[in-house]
Amino acid sequence: MDLDAIEAVRQLKYRYFRTLDLKEWEAFADTLAVDATGRYGTHAMGQPLHLDGRAAIAAFMRENLGPSVVTMHVAHHPEIRIDGKIATGSWAFEDTVIATEYGVLIRGAGYYTDTYHRDTDGRWRITSTGYQRIYESMQALADTPSYQLLSNMWASDK
Repeated sequence: MDLDAIEAVRQLKYRYFRTLDLKEWEAFADTLAVDATGRYGTHAMGQPLHLDGRAAIAAFMRENLGPSVVTMHVAHHPEIRIDGKIATGSWAFEDTVIATEYGVLIRGAGYYTDTYHRDTDGRWRITSTGYQRIYESMQALADTPSYQLLSNMWASDK
């Protein structure tokens, strides 16, 4: 068992979520292979998203998760299998999205299924990623009169 490779893939997926939530778009893009595919499904956005290529995935995230959208992803229970320079992984995840512009709170959970490869620079990158939802819920913030967003690192009125 290649424990160093397993740990490298684990760190890669954690970096994927951290850079996504912190809107560090260049670092986020670097977690993906140039020809990566993303298959994301969310009821809140309608039909499933099929994105092909690092540039398309990073551009979609940058354009749709701007300052008015606060996200937090938590990944756990990784199951990682290494086979030389390729790997597969399954991750349980939970996510929270606060879309301040639309006044909604979205919560969900599911399982990511990924493939990875060790790139020519020796670093692991995601070659395909996608998830299946267990649940997704949405509520209007106006329906919860006591709701207050006390901190938002992207708010212009900080």
